Amino acid sequence: MQHRFGGDQERAGHAVGNLLIVALWDLLGDTVAGLDWVGRLLGTGGRVLPMAAVPLDIVAEVVGADPARPDEVTTVRGQAKCATTPGQVRSITLLPPDPPAVPEAVRAVLDADWVVFGPGSWFTSVLPHLLVPELAAALRVTTARRVVVLNLVPQPGETGGFSPPKHLEVLAGHAPALTVDVVLADTKAAGTGSLADLEKAAGMLGARLVVADVAAADGTPRHDPKLLAGAYAQIFQGGSGGMGPPRRGGFRGVVPPGRQSGE
Repeated sequence: MQHRFGGDQERAGHAVGNLLIVALWDLLGDTVAGLDWVGRLLGTGGRVLPMAAVPLDIVAEVVGADPARPDEVTTVRGQAKCATTPGQVRSITLLPPDPPAVPEAVRAVLDADWVVFGPGSWFTSVLPHLLVPELAAALRVTTARRVVVLNLVPQPGETGGFSPPKHLEVLAGHAPALTVDVVLADTKAAGTGSLADLEKAAGMLGARLVVADVAAADGTPRHDPKLLAGAYAQIFQGGSGGMGPPRRGGFRGVVPPGRQSGE
């Protein structure tokens, strides 16, 4: 599914899985049904749901996109351009500005025990969910608890120069009414700045800070899946000053899709 075609034909660079998804969308005429079919083919335990019912574009407000004018504020349109701009992204908006949410995604948020934000590309993968009105409203009113997982390093071209607290400040700026229960940070990443500043930024969201070893041992900016799963288990089950047991017999979680280099 992850194999990418080589060569210089139209399919070059595309993953087999993406082509399968697009084929099922075309066949079924329904994005949710197509993704569910892929899930059944792969035997997955969860669901992947699109956040919006219409195609979206991201528009970023960027400072210094032109190196010759470092203080100039301009706009950049498109996920790839937002993620690779040489300037610093200040904020994002969506086009269309008030897209309808996918009902299944809203229901999943309302039914969840925990909602997990990140890790991933902050402006182009994590924050857009907060700008879809129906989904943002569900994230505010759900009885699920919320955890934000911070990236291990800033992402060049998107969050270059951002400290861990800055990531949280930007999140709060895009969703002022959102409260969070837990902010999870890697021990080494949290140590790159002031832990007190990070605790203050977490508190701004109503969250407590949990610091744990969740990075891959090889030094690459990737989370170790087993370590991250262990940290989730501790948080979800009330460890490390956790928030108590789940509301039902098992956990239902929602993880807005994120993407970061190496994740």
